[in-house]
Amino acid sequence: MTDRYAELYRSFRWEVPARFNIARACCGQWAEDRSRFALYWEDWEDGGGAQAAYSFWDIQQAANRLSNALAGLGVQRGDRVAIILPQRPEAAIAYIAIFQMGAVALPLSHLFGPDALEYRLAHAGASVAIVEPSTLPNLWAVKDRLEALRHVIGVGGARETGVQPWEDLLASASRRFAGADTAADDPALIIYTSGTTGAPKGALEAHRLIIGNITGFVHSHDFFPKRGDMFWSPADWAWAGGLFDALLPSWYFGIPILGVRGRFDAERAYDLLERYGVRNSFLFPTALKLMMKAVPEPKRRFALDLRSIMSAGESVGVTVLDWAREQLGVTINEMFGQTEINYVVGNCQAAWPVKPGSIGRPYPGHRVAVIDERGNEMPRGELGEIAVHRVGDPVFFLEYWKNPQATREKFVGDWGLTGDQGRMDEDGYLWYQGRTDDVIKSAGYRIGPAEIESCLVKHPAVANAAVIGKSDATRGQIVKAFIVLQPDVTASPGLEEEIRVHVRGRLAPYEYPREIEFIDALPMTTTGKVQRKELRKREEGAA
Repeated sequence: MTDRYAELYRSFRWEVPARFNIARACCGQWAEDRSRFALYWEDWEDGGGAQAAYSFWDIQQAANRLSNALAGLGVQRGDRVAIILPQRPEAAIAYIAIFQMGAVALPLSHLFGPDALEYRLAHAGASVAIVEPSTLPNLWAVKDRLEALRHVIGVGGARETGVQPWEDLLASASRRFAGADTAADDPALIIYTSGTTGAPKGALEAHRLIIGNITGFVHSHDFFPKRGDMFWSPADWAWAGGLFDALLPSWYFGIPILGVRGRFDAERAYDLLERYGVRNSFLFPTALKLMMKAVPEPKRRFALDLRSIMSAGESVGVTVLDWAREQLGVTINEMFGQTEINYVVGNCQAAWPVKPGSIGRPYPGHRVAVIDERGNEMPRGELGEIAVHRVGDPVFFLEYWKNPQATREKFVGDWGLTGDQGRMDEDGYLWYQGRTDDVIKSAGYRIGPAEIESCLVKHPAVANAAVIGKSDATRGQIVKAFIVLQPDVTASPGLEEEIRVHVRGRLAPYEYPREIEFIDALPMTTTGKVQRKELRKREEGAA
């Protein structure tokens, strides 16, 4: 393969207009063509079976009505409107409506409990919340404590005294709406981070963020879009991954996306890919592992037409990468980013070679390095913090909402800190080694968990694994592995030793897990990332 990376990187220049609005870029410009489809949708909950399809014109007309309805409720430019919905058409419509008003969207996961909702809604000062039957009870449990929350809008039959039906609001509103004239730097939404340390922080994002995401999106999907492209991802639209790595970039190019309301199911995922002719997908490593284990040889059962798969959140690992090449006919392009600085590093197998295990190279337009605590770039091959240079890069968030100290701490000079450890090799590829607090320091060695976890998953008895450092009087820390076994496998001392030997024979002697604990399930975030901090807490509590 010809390595086109240097040419693509050197020739790239950002073009960010002074006036820009996400709604116009991702929906309005396509809405004049009434035949251009934007969204296909299935409902797997409540008995399942419901299906729908929407053109960009349909989305825009509904968004215009919602914008007028929200304005009638007193929503003004800069006001926060919460969207507490799973993947459903009303969620996508709400984003467009809020963006085109110049208001600020507040995406909140439908999985949040009352306490999580209360903190974020109160901290952001949301004046309106949009809910469905599954999310209304958790909101209702804390509504009386939310002084700023004046209106609740219910979709899909969400009813309670004081809840205004979505259908009634839109039916009485005009379908004509003149969008606000927004600057590219104007706020568009607040996305709360998962709160790795301390309370969750609200990342205030600008309209220009979608422009900053596009270069990574295009390359991670092997020069998206191409004729016939169709996107699907199970990633929640309330998170940066689902919103800015799937829904909005697909619509930025006028390409339809498939949405599903319901829990991820590996076998049904194959059915979706086949029935809708999905060509492009963003799948978390956890989802890919589940699909690999559920149907090891999908090409024997399903007629798939996949062209590109992007993955992020955790290391995919060589095992899954090789399986996808053989069984899905796709080389997975891994990507790295975070809510505050998204889609900055990754692969593009159509333009440069993929190194198995690497998260890739800086995408065109982004200057990325591995630095030390003072902001100095580390020599190639040495472990440090992955950082992104903010000057002239539209992908950067504006600030942490009401938290200037945290905003300052996010930067060392002009370097935006990711809190992730990694190495950069001589070819400019980055090798992710885990969060800063995930790095294991054992007998003088600095060990990242990702490589060990990838090796563990290669063992046929292992379904999933996570690795942490456990305190040790002699070594400082030892490597401890938490392992989820395959359904038909029983834990035993013999299997434990077999797994140790498996790792010891493939990695450095100091990397094998000196302690193994078999566990029913790993703690996960709603975006599919392993919560190693929860495993560390568990370990500390048991000590």
